[in-house]
Amino acid sequence: MKLQTLLAHLKTQSLFEGGNPEITSIEHDNRKVSQGSLFVCVKGYTVDGHDFAQAAVKQGAQAVLAERNLDLPVPVIVVRDTQRAMAVLADAFYNHPTQGLRLIGITGTNGKTTTSHILEKIFNDQKQKTGLIGTMYTKIADEILETKNTTPDSITLQQHFNKMVKADVETAIMEVSSHALELGRVHGCDYDIAVFTNLTQDHLDFHKTMERYKFAKSLLFSQLGNAYLAGRPKFAVLNADDEATEDFIKVTAANVFTYGIDHAADLTAKDIVITSKGTEMTLVYQNTTKLMKLQLVGKFSVYNVLASMGAALCAGIDLDQIIASIEAVEGVAGRFELVQGNQDYLVIVDYAHTPDSLENVLKTVGEFAQKKIFVIAGCGGDRDKTKRPLMAQIACEYATDAIFTSDNPRSEDPIRILADMEEGVTDKVYQVIPDRKKAIEYAVSKAVAGDVVVIAGKGHETYQIVGSEVHDFDDRAVAKELIEKYRAEKA
Repeated sequence: MKLQTLLAHLKTQSLFEGGNPEITSIEHDNRKVSQGSLFVCVKGYTVDGHDFAQAAVKQGAQAVLAERNLDLPVPVIVVRDTQRAMAVLADAFYNHPTQGLRLIGITGTNGKTTTSHILEKIFNDQKQKTGLIGTMYTKIADEILETKNTTPDSITLQQHFNKMVKADVETAIMEVSSHALELGRVHGCDYDIAVFTNLTQDHLDFHKTMERYKFAKSLLFSQLGNAYLAGRPKFAVLNADDEATEDFIKVTAANVFTYGIDHAADLTAKDIVITSKGTEMTLVYQNTTKLMKLQLVGKFSVYNVLASMGAALCAGIDLDQIIASIEAVEGVAGRFELVQGNQDYLVIVDYAHTPDSLENVLKTVGEFAQKKIFVIAGCGGDRDKTKRPLMAQIACEYATDAIFTSDNPRSEDPIRILADMEEGVTDKVYQVIPDRKKAIEYAVSKAVAGDVVVIAGKGHETYQIVGSEVHDFDDRAVAKELIEKYRAEKA
């Protein structure tokens, strides 16, 4: 695409050192620049893309998008906000791909990954090709790609959507993080259905207050647009049991569909029975009741199921077909995942890394645990510090044996992180074992028939970040190895 053709989509820009080269890609990472790229200078938290503009030109960039004039031998386009302009240009460069997809966005503190995977199952069972973008990976039909962020930057997003269109994907499902909404990464994404799971404390290191965090989440619903387009209705699927929903209803012009357990809603669940094998419930929708038997465990799983059902119903899928698909879902990696090693106690790995998610998991375990509940919990470094004592309090309140350990300490001292956790439980009994493998080993070595061991925080992750190094570490693999070790010793 010619530069001037691309720039026609920007109405507020100044061009220095004019020209009209052919643009073959848009990049904001100078390491990815090749001959013909448009390089976008983005100011990050630790680096400023403007400092890498000259290097990008040497690598073949034919034009540079910046927030100030730069002395370069290629056209320099100056805009007020390169992040915002980058989203506009990426959408145009990749031919507005989300206009050719049914796009479902899911936001909330917890439940995004499970809800997205349930929806993928529902649409796949309808013989639809799907795309999936989220915490675990990006999936385009059957192709799986690695992902660094829950929601990628606007260039990567539009690249993925463009590939989805070319692969004949009909429905794209994506997790939408509060960071992505606040930073404008999803500008240009034409959502058809937006889903809200819940809002509890997280990411206050970034948003500072819960009000700002809630505002960021609300952007997904306000950005559904103000029009009622014939043949393409927009829906906001909202959790009636969460206080934030009332605010989200106010900011959206879209059709509102609610779901819940404790409050009146368009779709509700009652008579919920939870066991270690699954969950039974009665579904109520449009004066119809249906008994559902889930292989998923816990009240939080019921919410994820209801959110998924609401989105699928808004997409026009038959209720009975939705139920059949959901009842066949066995689980999602790292989400209340059982580790099997022929042991006579339960070991559960869960991604729970917020106070609310940890409380939900431990409350659920309390429904069926016969004896002790061991919980191994930690907190990530370079993240919201205010939730650390809260995580410790919840671990001590709902488990009989709380063990604090390292999560992904990143650049922080692991001992300092653990000290922050301990500040919340000065009057409680707990263990501190900084080495994560030793913490898991402690619980596994002590567990007997009827006990439950919960390993929280990392879920599906197969690594541990210590300083700037990434080490191989999979809670599931480590737990299974230790289960087998102690089973052999006890035999």
